[in-house]
Amino acid sequence: MALVVFLRGVNVGRNKRFQPALLARELPFDVVNVGAAGTFVVRKPVAKATLQSEVLARLPFEAEVMICRGSDLVAMAREDAFADDAIPPDAQRFVSVLAKNPRAVPPLPIVRPPGEAWHVRVVAVSGPFVLSFWRHLGDRVLYPNEVVEKTFGAPTTTRNWNTILKVCELLAKKP
Repeated sequence: MALVVFLRGVNVGRNKRFQPALLARELPFDVVNVGAAGTFVVRKPVAKATLQSEVLARLPFEAEVMICRGSDLVAMAREDAFADDAIPPDAQRFVSVLAKNPRAVPPLPIVRPPGEAWHVRVVAVSGPFVLSFWRHLGDRVLYPNEVVEKTFGAPTTTRNWNTILKVCELLAKKP
């Protein structure tokens, strides 16, 4: 069973910087790095606890690690919850990964700030995955990660939909 690793808060600005491609090569589980934000596809079977321990042991700082089954991520992507909502022309799609499944899901959509000048609109929740639209309007920047963490009360890391699709593409390929 392939796993997907998402690191939280790494390679942001000048904080918690590392080389994801190097980490992928050091791990003994046929790991593929995706981008610079700490996203990895793990192709060899390994227990989540073992994988988390191996990742943390190789990082030069403390980090939060979210690990999900590749099949769960692919199933979420196939549901294509974004299809039900027209993509605003000035918006991007994002997926936030919660550290654990939410106990309860609040009524959707969640719009922050409320009104026409929204920055984040959460449109779907599938297990630990929270799907949202993001728009950059004005001087104040409000990111999906901030809204999801506050709403669900759990550590979260967020990736662009294009990154999720790339991960799903890698999961579909035979090593």
